[in-house]
Amino acid sequence: MTPRPLIAIPARFSATSSALDRAAEVNARALVEAVWRAGGEPGGIHPHAPGGTADPDEVRDRLARFDGLLLPGGGDVAPYRYGAQRAHRAVYDVDDEQDGFDLELARQALARRLPLLAVCRGLQVVNTALGGTLHQDNQDARGDRDSRGDRGDRDLGGSGHGHRHVRHPVFLAPWSVVARIAGTDKTEASCYHHQRVDRLGEGLKATAHAVDGTVEAVERVDGDDRFLAVQWHPEDTAHTDAAQQRLFDALVRAARRTA
Repeated sequence: MTPRPLIAIPARFSATSSALDRAAEVNARALVEAVWRAGGEPGGIHPHAPGGTADPDEVRDRLARFDGLLLPGGGDVAPYRYGAQRAHRAVYDVDDEQDGFDLELARQALARRLPLLAVCRGLQVVNTALGGTLHQDNQDARGDRDSRGDRGDRDLGGSGHGHRHVRHPVFLAPWSVVARIAGTDKTEASCYHHQRVDRLGEGLKATAHAVDGTVEAVERVDGDDRFLAVQWHPEDTAHTDAAQQRLFDALVRAARRTA
C-alpha cells in the first residue's frame, strides 16, 4: 500500500478539552477528517515560538518531515504583526506564540513551495507573512462602505458582522485555481470570521469574493496550484459538498507529488 502523504497541521492552544481536565492542544475533527478522506495522513504539530518568535532553522527542519501543510482557523492575528498601531476592541484570542509559529510556517512553506492550504485565520496568516494587512473588524469596514452608499455586510444576513456563524455565497473567478479545483464558479461558504484582507500581501491576488466585496480566496500571482487560501471553512461541509472536499483533495494530490 502506498503511504499517505504526511500533512502538517499546527495545533491550536485550548484552555480546556472535553476529554481532559486541563489545557490542551487541538485541531478540529472535521478538518482532520477532510484530510483523511482526501488520502492524506494528518499530523498535528506543537506550536513552538518562545516570546512570539520561532527559530527559522528549527521550523525548517520540522517542516522537512512533511509533504504538505494545512494552516487552520483560530483566533485573531495580533494587529502589530501587520503594522497596526493599536488593537480594535473586537480583537480576541490572540496568542503571540501561536502567531509566531504560524507565521514562520507560512514563510517557510511559501519559500519552499510546499503544498499549502490555508483556511480562515490561515489565509490571514499568509497575507500577514507576505506583508499584507487586515481589517481588524468587518463592522467598522462596513460602516466605511455604507457611508459611500455601498451595500455593506447587511446583504449577507446573520450577525451584524455579516461573516460570523453564517453560510453565504462566494463567487470564484472562472479562470482561478480555486474555481478549477472546486469545479464551480460559485459556492456556499461556511464562515466564522470578523476580520478580512485589507491590503494584499506581496505576490498574492484575490480570486474569490463575497457579495460585499470581502476577499474570500487568494492565490499566487504566478498561478502555482500548490498554494490556495480561502477565508471560509471548507471542512464544515466537505463531508456532503464535493466542491469543498476537492480543496483538501488538491492539497493531498500536490503533497503526493512532493513525497
